[in-house]
Amino acid sequence: MFYSSSAIVLSKLKYRDNDLIVSCYTKEFGIVSFLLRGVLKSRKGKARVAYFQLLSQIQIEADFKQNRSLQTLKDVKINVLYATLHTQVIKSTIVMFLADVLAIVLKEEEADTELFEFLESTLLVLDETSDPANFHLVFLAQLTRFLGISPDTTHSNYNYFNLSTGQFEKQSTSIYSITGDNLKYFKISLGILFDDLEAMKMNSKQRQSFLDMLLLYYELHLGHFREPKSLAIFSQVFN
Repeated sequence: MFYSSSAIVLSKLKYRDNDLIVSCYTKEFGIVSFLLRGVLKSRKGKARVAYFQLLSQIQIEADFKQNRSLQTLKDVKINVLYATLHTQVIKSTIVMFLADVLAIVLKEEEADTELFEFLESTLLVLDETSDPANFHLVFLAQLTRFLGISPDTTHSNYNYFNLSTGQFEKQSTSIYSITGDNLKYFKISLGILFDDLEAMKMNSKQRQSFLDMLLLYYELHLGHFREPKSLAIFSQVFN
């Protein structure tokens, strides 16, 4: 079946000498992987590789076959030309980390229009913001809504939150109950608009602690979640 779809690049992997395997989250079919034969060999192909930078927003034309693990890409063009996402060190590091996370959590996901539009719009915010230091934290907190693991905010006025049960509590009930700064930032990040990122004031130690908490929450609620490979590099840049 021949089709056209918007897509967001999640990963790319060199295969053999001149081929490339690219994994994308598509608006029409969810996760789809493509085998680009000979793309690293020809001058034209090498120019085409630039379209597949992490989290690039592209328009693809492909020949989709249901039982094929690697699909055939017929054509590709850029949907959004980022101004800063792949050129500023902090932002490109965030991109690397978030692409890593998305490649893990979306592995079994099918198409989800609301999720795709969330990714489209928030990546534009990251490209445009002048202060991206806390973007990944708000992104991870709000992404839970689309993964079916959103916290129960019925009693969000309570002074504890249980990472294991996903509920706010009046008092600590387990080793997974959090309070203090992590709780404060968690409440803010669940309700904040990305335009208000500057409202989250935290130092590097607080930022790292909150990130560790969010990753633990993902681990507790997603059985297939693992520590992102890029986490060590990411932490070095932000600390």
